[in-house]
Amino acid sequence: MEAKINRFLEDFCKVKKPLGFYLLGLMIVLIFSFIGQIPLFFFLPNEINTSSEGLNIFSSLDKNLLLFLLLLPSVCSFLGLWFVVNKIHSRLLISIITSRKKIDLERFKFAFILWSLISISVFSLDILISPTNYEWNFNLSKFLILFLISILMIPVQSILEELIFRGYLMQGLTVFFKNRLLPLLSTSIIFGLLHILNPEIQKIGYGLLIYYIGTGLFFGIVTLMDEGVELSSGFHVSNNLVASLLVTADWTAFETYSFFKFIGEPHFSKEVLLYVFIIYPLVFLLLSKKYKWVTWKTKLLK
Repeated sequence: MEAKINRFLEDFCKVKKPLGFYLLGLMIVLIFSFIGQIPLFFFLPNEINTSSEGLNIFSSLDKNLLLFLLLLPSVCSFLGLWFVVNKIHSRLLISIITSRKKIDLERFKFAFILWSLISISVFSLDILISPTNYEWNFNLSKFLILFLISILMIPVQSILEELIFRGYLMQGLTVFFKNRLLPLLSTSIIFGLLHILNPEIQKIGYGLLIYYIGTGLFFGIVTLMDEGVELSSGFHVSNNLVASLLVTADWTAFETYSFFKFIGEPHFSKEVLLYVFIIYPLVFLLLSKKYKWVTWKTKLLK
């Protein structure tokens, strides 16, 4: 039974390549990402205002076009990750997806539906409490284009992040640290800190990193307990897709033609604490009952 518990990490680590191979792999993925960013440079303004923050230098672009250009590097990076796993590590891509013989799409679907219901419920409660913070932003023709871009590209972007952080990087760090706790903590912190340049951080403050690091930890624990990224990918895709289609703001990383627009004053919301300290633990409880998770200590700490 014990050999079966941690397959997701241990199977990938049977061929124990040095840490340098994983760093090389990440560098290759990064190169593919840079290739995907090339089209964005053609839309750079001739003169850039140095006082502009974040993505404001592209404020003249149509929001749908900008979203497409921002998501394009993820598509290229996905190809890069496949190349790294297949050619450098001589493994199938499924090895960084799941320990099961095939991908469990039912797990992905359950997580996607569950998180969509949670996200929409929390948003609905907030708009009932503070209706003056939102305005109706719907434009049918622009929304249809947004919807098409979102359903085709946001899943690629979200799943790519799960495969890199909760799959490839976590497995690689397991080879290096020879335990599971340090890879879990390391990938969660790195995941959170990579959002530090997001416009949201600039507007709301570094306290928002609690949410990003906490979310990375949530995804990581789910991955280790379930021996695969199907559940965390479902949560991640739902989170980004709902955010893209439901509500936007002038200061978010993805400003879109969504249903609603937040027009209130940016601030550190209690929703951050709600998700990290209440919703995430409740979801853990639900998943542990549904999928009969046991031996938490072994799977997370040993």
